[in-house]
Formats: sequence, structure tokens, C-alpha cells
Amino acid sequence: MRLSIRHTTRYRFDNPVIHALQRLRLTPKETQGQEILEWEMEYDHAHAELTYEDQNHNTVTLVSVDKGVQEVTVTCSGKVDTHDHAGVIGRHAGHLPLWSFLGQTELTRPGSGMRKLAQEMEGRGEDRIDLLHRLSSAVLERVAYETGKTDTRTTAEEAYAAANGVCQDHAHIFIGISRSLGIPARYVSGYLMMNDRVEQEAGHAWAEAYVEELRWVGFDISNGISPDARYVRVATGRDYRDAAPVTGISFGNTSTVLEVDIAVEQQQVQQ
Repeated sequence: MRLSIRHTTRYRFDNPVIHALQRLRLTPKETQGQEILEWEMEYDHAHAELTYEDQNHNTVTLVSVDKGVQEVTVTCSGKVDTHDHAGVIGRHAGHLPLWSFLGQTELTRPGSGMRKLAQEMEGRGEDRIDLLHRLSSAVLERVAYETGKTDTRTTAEEAYAAANGVCQDHAHIFIGISRSLGIPARYVSGYLMMNDRVEQEAGHAWAEAYVEELRWVGFDISNGISPDARYVRVATGRDYRDAAPVTGISFGNTSTVLEVDIAVEQQQVQQ
């Protein structure tokens, strides 16, 4: 499937900028089942300083904000070819060892509620793929998808206790419980082509777990499926903070995202 993507982010600083750098993880990955045909990034009131690959094989662009401005716009656009491998990504890659995806982070660490669900998941004698699908269903059953209740600082246990959240929260809960069961797991940020619309207000997030016979396998907890050709992987990490689309490094300023516009649609491929 060929997908056309356009992603615009506008954010504002609380005071005119003296010095600010923005770390952008907005370039899709070249991975199994995904080829990047073209990708461009444009900046209004900022300019790229350098591009590098981080410890998770994410492409990171470091952007310097122009002095004296208070608003910046970043626009990404391109085309990606995707294929359906039933969520199987395959071998482990990146500069972090596999065992690093067993350790909990502040955002994934289970509390009493998640630990109780983890106990319910054990002892069925099933293989890991079946266990992980059952875990995905259990998380969605207990935590309703509801926007406006959580934010990027909400921990997995907080969302689980509140019984509501969004895709980011579902992924963190799944990851935290998987790790507590001895299964390496990681966070994925990216895009999902919706069947009912082109325009979207946010990107998407899901999780991947490592299973010996298949290696990395994706689980979209919010939609109850494994990622297919409608999904585009952009960044991965131990939690949201490792894969956040935009993070800032500034002096004397904080930035607030004003608006995110995303369009994902299928394009016809000429034979």
C-alpha cells in the first residue's frame, strides 16, 4: 500500500526566543514491510542543524529556533510503501540490548492495579503470542478509549486506575505488564490511515513485544489488532519520551503545542 502523509505541527514559546533547540523524531523508519519513497521537512522560523540516529535507530533532526520568534511551524510530507506482515517486524535492531526493554520506566511501572492484571495473565499454559493478544484485549476492556482525560505525563498505572485513556496510555499499560511478565516490550509512535477520514488531529501509538519465534511483533491495543499495511512506524523507544515527535531544549522558555494537523491517505500505484 502506498500512503501519502502530511504532518504539520505549530507550537509557541512563552517569550521571544533567545536560544532554543527542538529535537524532532518525525522521519519514518526504514524497516521490514516499510520503504520510504520520499520525505521532506520544512520549517517556519527555524532551521535544521543536524540529523542523526539515536539509540533506538530513530532518525532525529535537531532544529535551531530563530532568535526573537515566539511561534514555529514544522511541516513534514512524503510517501511510504507499506506491506502487511501481520504486525511482525522481525529481528532486534538498534544500539540498545534486548534486555533494556525489560526494565520499567516512570511511565510504564506497574502499581497495584496493573500487578493484579499481570497475575491474571499468568498460568494459562498458552504460548506468548496468545498471552499477549489476551493481554491486549484485557487492557482495552478495562481502560476505555477517551480523549481529554490524560496527557503525555500520565503514567500507565494512573490511566489504568482511572479506567480511561488514549492510545499512548494503552501502549504504556501493555508494555508495563509485558515487562513484568518477563517479555521485552517497547513503545511505537507513527501514523495510521483511518478508513473513514483523511484528516486527523494526532498521530498514533501502539506497542511491540519480543517473542522468540517471531521476534518483534506489534499490538495496537486501542484498535484490538496487530498493525497492518495502514500503519507507518516513525519512532520506537522504552516509552513515549524516547519516541516523542517533538522535544525541546531551550533557555528561559517553555513551548506549548498549539495545533497538530495530520493527513494520511492511500495513493494509487501505477502498474
